[in-house]
Amino acid sequence: MGKTSMVGRRTELAEIGLLFAGAARLVTLTGVGGVGKTRLALEAAAGLQSRFRDGVWLVELSPLGEGDALPYAIAEALPLADQTTRPMIDVLAEYLADRELLLVLDTCEHLADACALTLEVLSRAAPGLRVLVTSRCPLNVPGEEVCTVEPLALPQTDDAAAAEADAVVLLAERAAQKVPGLAADDAGRADLVGLARRLEGLPLAIELAAARLGELSVRELTDRLDDRFAVLGDTDTVVYGTEPPWHQALRTAIGWSHQLCCPAERLLWARLSVFAGTFDAEAARTVCADRHLPAERITGLLAALVDKSIVAWQPNADGDRYRMLDTLREFGAGWLRHLGEAEELRCRHRIHYRALALRADAAWMGPEQLAWYERTSADHANFRAALDFCLGEGKDGRTALELGGALWFFWLACGFLREGRHYLDRALQQCPTSGPARSKGVWTGGVVAMGQGDSDTVARMAQEFRADAEAPADPASLIATAHLEGTHLVLCGKPAQAATVFDAVPYTQEHGGAYTGARFLTWLVRTYAYTSLGEFTEAAAAAAALRAECVKRGERWIRAFADYVQGQAAFGLGRLDEAATHTRTALKGKAALHDSIGIAMALDLLASVAAATGQGERAARLLGISQRIWDTTGRSQVGLPDLLAAREACERQARETTGDTGYEAAFRKGLEDSTDDGLAYALHQT
Repeated sequence: MGKTSMVGRRTELAEIGLLFAGAARLVTLTGVGGVGKTRLALEAAAGLQSRFRDGVWLVELSPLGEGDALPYAIAEALPLADQTTRPMIDVLAEYLADRELLLVLDTCEHLADACALTLEVLSRAAPGLRVLVTSRCPLNVPGEEVCTVEPLALPQTDDAAAAEADAVVLLAERAAQKVPGLAADDAGRADLVGLARRLEGLPLAIELAAARLGELSVRELTDRLDDRFAVLGDTDTVVYGTEPPWHQALRTAIGWSHQLCCPAERLLWARLSVFAGTFDAEAARTVCADRHLPAERITGLLAALVDKSIVAWQPNADGDRYRMLDTLREFGAGWLRHLGEAEELRCRHRIHYRALALRADAAWMGPEQLAWYERTSADHANFRAALDFCLGEGKDGRTALELGGALWFFWLACGFLREGRHYLDRALQQCPTSGPARSKGVWTGGVVAMGQGDSDTVARMAQEFRADAEAPADPASLIATAHLEGTHLVLCGKPAQAATVFDAVPYTQEHGGAYTGARFLTWLVRTYAYTSLGEFTEAAAAAAALRAECVKRGERWIRAFADYVQGQAAFGLGRLDEAATHTRTALKGKAALHDSIGIAMALDLLASVAAATGQGERAARLLGISQRIWDTTGRSQVGLPDLLAAREACERQARETTGDTGYEAAFRKGLEDSTDDGLAYALHQT
């Protein structure tokens, strides 16, 4: 076997070498079609050739349709021309008994059972035999070592180093062969980086894309990859090294996997294509099951698709999740359209994620808040897909409002204000009819605008919410209205008027309904208004009461804000050590939920504490760290006048301590800190 040239895979090659240097007798390379299992196996085998006295032998199994032909294919590859009537498996066992060689069995998945049985027999007979297998699923043979082959590494940044990522290097080499000098300038390299990302680092897809570059520019090809198979489908002249002929086209490669699935697996594959990003088994059962695909079969079918490398299994502490690469998902989507089920499955998907959002909303202000944060974050792509469907082909603004309104906490607490506003604005435009769904959407729109410091929009939403509220005298609706109206006043620098609005509603009492979050937000902003008025003793007492209520419920997000207000109150009362303690507690709580606004507010307050204690350099760096986060939220200090004034005072004090040069250097360092490094610095006690 000759040595083949390839890009990357140094880690995988080293791992394979170490396994065969040890006790491993069978190593199976698994992964999706087109990921480069064959190429990797050939490269590994070439590097291992010197270790085997009797050589390395490639057995191409893709042309085989039946397992009975396997021993003959191995014999032919060796080559072993025994013309006797003995069973070929016995001939092979005898031939290999005293030899030291490596067999490379390429593309075993469609003959997995036959391969497993054959290798068990040969391994017992030939202690010097080693086998390297490529397959979409493990053979499940005792002693088998499984190595999963992932796509080529993609660039993590957009700087000059991006061109050195393996996927980009491969694409650049193939592109240069097709169109010499294609990526000679920075713009050309940037286009190649974008195309490599779009192709997800799949070597076969990269090869096929490069073959099209004589007809399309890199940018044109990238733009047209929405229907990847239509663009890359005609590949009769593309040869990917020494891989089997059926690997020459991406459609054929994936179609081969499809052909190997049983009918139920194919149907689930097609139906799973409606998911975006990752999904869990519960979602798969809810969306995909019916009389043709019973719910009780879904878990087993998922496991089968994982074994075949169609679906990737992603175990984690919060529960198992699954995903498909876009390439495989798009193939499934095409099959789903062929079955005439695409519209129905997308509607099921929409219904499921609407229900999930409503469950999350109902549970958010309770003890499972962190779990719901993880769950909704994991399903972010699916919520987005459901909203896109509602607002696009589905033309269902009402469901979009229900979904987007229920996710108020996600947009605000989890740092997706811009996206929330994008969807809510569209949904409100599509569904002008008054009702509970629109009211909740209007309130959530106001909440998002509050987070962005957009006081005008908060005022507009408050006015509309009051006008459209179905039960304006209901305590929950009164509180929700007061929240928007009072928050608008706070944003406009009118805390005394805001306090009057808040104090007119029973926000400290439990009322149930769809606006529990509004009750706690009202309580929080009222508590904050005390600090704006300089009433720090009252602020401390109100924040302590709010925190106690949160602790009783097991709630974490508002509780961290209460810690922040306690820090503000302590700072206002001159108790700086106490202020720092409360604020660090708040920062930890906000960091756990990735709440950008809360994190930035806490960092600003810690900076003020540092400046007040003569630590000008620390204050400057903390302001730099917070500014980096504020820049992502829409408006620094949420546009609150007293927070803006406090920041300006902190900066002046820090400059007086360190001088302008020292301040700028420390501030710049904070701006350049990663979020994790910045938080670690802020939480470190000095």
